[in-house]
Amino acid sequence: MNNNWQKNAKIIIALIIAFVVVACMSLIWGQFDIPLANALAIIFSEIGFKDLLQVPFTPEQKAVLWHIRLPRTLVGLMVGAALAISGAVMQGLFSNPLADPGIIGVSSGAATGAVFAIALGLTSLGMFYMPMFAFLGSICAVAITVFLAMRNGKIPVMTLLLSGVAVGMLLGAMTSGLLTFMNEQKLQQYLFWMVGGLDYRRWEHVYLAVGPILIGIIILCSLGRHLNILALGEVEARAVGMPVVPFRLFLLFVASLTTATAVCVSGNIGFVGLIVPHMMRMMVGPDHRVLLPVTALAGGMFLVACDTLGRVIIPPAEVRVGIMTALLGTPYFLYLLRKMQNTK
Repeated sequence: MNNNWQKNAKIIIALIIAFVVVACMSLIWGQFDIPLANALAIIFSEIGFKDLLQVPFTPEQKAVLWHIRLPRTLVGLMVGAALAISGAVMQGLFSNPLADPGIIGVSSGAATGAVFAIALGLTSLGMFYMPMFAFLGSICAVAITVFLAMRNGKIPVMTLLLSGVAVGMLLGAMTSGLLTFMNEQKLQQYLFWMVGGLDYRRWEHVYLAVGPILIGIIILCSLGRHLNILALGEVEARAVGMPVVPFRLFLLFVASLTTATAVCVSGNIGFVGLIVPHMMRMMVGPDHRVLLPVTALAGGMFLVACDTLGRVIIPPAEVRVGIMTALLGTPYFLYLLRKMQNTK
């Protein structure tokens, strides 16, 4: 036990260092590079510590870092953490390493909500309409999935998965139907949202996401012990006196709320909730008390690293982060499928 604790402590320290390094790289790298000392001086100056680091910086550097890169990086850290920890919770609840937040209709609902906002022309009235509709679409999709799966006060896992697939297909058909009536400009708006990205994220997006995501992460991390018991199986959980259905519903609700918030501010970014929890599980083990916070940390780091790589890989063009995560995640997903086949 002591050796395992020491191993996990080293992994956590390494992840924290990597997290800070990746965040700094995101702030200083891009089409307009900013030295790290200048970036820190700008941040200290803006938060009220002008004399802490007296390094001169230009107005252009301040505008790029404070109004573009810093909010973009903060949104990336929050979205990555939210998607990763929600994926770990889903995998624990369903006892399936291939589960991710979209398995119960979160992503499909968000896409339908976003396309409704675009079709109604609400995106031209304000930047918050599309995130709001995407969020409402996600919550409605999850509610319908759970309602269809519940039987006699119980939620069989297989029925929940099948209900999620059915709801996702229905919402996908609705989305496709709406897209056929859109003009080219509206189709482009939907495409940019659907691919997923962190470009054009501003402080408003940070304020929109920070509350629900941080609260969701804190709640999920505090329920790691309960998720350990649920992962043993329904019979074992009932044997120790746990009310299985209420806890399962609550975990599903919090994970879905956290994911929906992330999706509504970044678009549909795939594979983060699939590959990051699985990689962390191989490193720190299946104990969700350790796995969940570590996964959140690694998820934020992974998404910001993908976003930074997409900004610098083929300058001056930019590869959106949703494409980068898919390019990196697809080979690993195929590896997981192959590994599962070999173990049967």
